[in-house]
Amino acid sequence: MIQQVSVKLRAVRFTMAVFTLFTLLLGACSSGNSEKEENKQEEKLETVSFSYSEVTGIGKDPVYNRRDPSDIIKVGNKYYVWYTRMDSPVRAGYWGTIWYATSEDEGYTWQEQGMALGLGAEGKFDSHSVFTPNILAHSGKYYLYYTAVQPTPGNADKAFENNSTNDFTAIGLAVADSPDGPFERIANNPILEVAVDTTAFDSYRIDDASLLVKEGEIWMYYKGRCYIDGKEGPRRTKMGVAIAAHPAGPYQKHDGPILDHSHEVLIWLKNGGVASLASINSSINLASDGINFAPIQQNLSHIPTAPGLYRPHLGNGNPTNEIPGWGISMKQSKGEAYLLRYEINK
Repeated sequence: MIQQVSVKLRAVRFTMAVFTLFTLLLGACSSGNSEKEENKQEEKLETVSFSYSEVTGIGKDPVYNRRDPSDIIKVGNKYYVWYTRMDSPVRAGYWGTIWYATSEDEGYTWQEQGMALGLGAEGKFDSHSVFTPNILAHSGKYYLYYTAVQPTPGNADKAFENNSTNDFTAIGLAVADSPDGPFERIANNPILEVAVDTTAFDSYRIDDASLLVKEGEIWMYYKGRCYIDGKEGPRRTKMGVAIAAHPAGPYQKHDGPILDHSHEVLIWLKNGGVASLASINSSINLASDGINFAPIQQNLSHIPTAPGLYRPHLGNGNPTNEIPGWGISMKQSKGEAYLLRYEINK
């Protein structure tokens, strides 16, 4: 009898833990007000969980690796996702071009449509690799944000070393009249570069743009690595934000980082504020003003890797602020990287 009670208690605790995590992501949590928390406890509880499923078209592939998917938008009856594609067995994001795919069944079946953006011209900031794309539909145009590198300055073979001294990154932008392209680089690329001050959190790497339209302005969240952190930079990645009146900029950086331990940038609108998943320490954070983040759930497990969300508020034709229930993430193992679908189940 004691053993049966113990098993039942463990089951209840597990159910409650899963519920707490995913109701936060779905928007059921508050910003920490104790009175609201008490009210929520009186609400009818629903158990939710993540489930993962293989996809066709952009899933496992013997020739190509696909990684770092963008957020997903819907145009007409099609869902669109952009991602980095490279030849196997290369897995790192510093060798690739940007491709895209479409789906008509909410992300289960995809058709790869082709390359959305290739390498920049020789000598340009994006002449070696373009990767980690994201998208924004605004005023009838489609803005494709991406990270890029050029060959390591001074390398005799014009190769990219992926070092910790002078392999700087930058964020570029291309624009099209259709989500199917053609995407053309804007004249004032790159639109965001590393800080000159070597002590700044984003003085060595700047990457992974994620967009919001907030109070008529474009908020571009991104991750940064500090020059003086050297090889320790990846584990000390922080998130920042830059704001502009127009998708093409000019962008004004907020002074300093706004969220620590945020190697992958994932944001969404929530209760009038901005929520973010910080991947390094597996926490969900909320900022009512979009800047001053505070954790609302910590020590999460089994979170998606390099995820993109279906975010209807990124598309002009679907401006809802509701939190989406599915997205595309990445799986990386034994020399291959591919995309799969995740869903938040009630």
